[in-house]
Amino acid sequence: MTAPSIEHAVSALRRGGVVAYPTEAVWGLGCDPLDEAAVMRLLAIKQRTVDKGLILVAATASQLDGLVDWATLPTERRDAVEAGWPGPNTWIVPCTARVPAWISGGHAGVAVRVSAHPAVVALCTAFGRPIVSTSANLSGQPPAFSRDALDPALLAQLDAVAPGDTGGLAAPTAIRDALTGEVLRA
Repeated sequence: MTAPSIEHAVSALRRGGVVAYPTEAVWGLGCDPLDEAAVMRLLAIKQRTVDKGLILVAATASQLDGLVDWATLPTERRDAVEAGWPGPNTWIVPCTARVPAWISGGHAGVAVRVSAHPAVVALCTAFGRPIVSTSANLSGQPPAFSRDALDPALLAQLDAVAPGDTGGLAAPTAIRDALTGEVLRA
């Protein structure tokens, strides 16, 4: 693997690759959410089933246009979602038919976050749209809070690693239901 760079990671994303990158709390795995083969490879690396669904992380709320069905959210609920962005707040929002089942897990909503983390913003800005965001660990194993904590066997299966450090949060981002405000993961 070459030296970490945003450009190398974006190039890997464009080729259907899977990359590791730092997020607000833990290291994440990402790929192009609209590339089924890339998502299936990410899930195989992680040893996770498709039915759980995956988070999409974006640099701006506008990157989610066409994927999120904002019209079905009451104004006060959309305001609540957007008040926490950019930042470490993940929301399950109604999705459009453009969101494939391999991302939504077949659910009516999709988990989305507009991040303020510099590496995430750089990746999504250079890629031009959201990317998948799931913790960079095997399913059921503890997440990696530092680059050094990434499993070497997992790293060997990746196409690139973005530079940077996590944002220092003590736990992965909370996940809330945008329609109700209910906390689904603290």
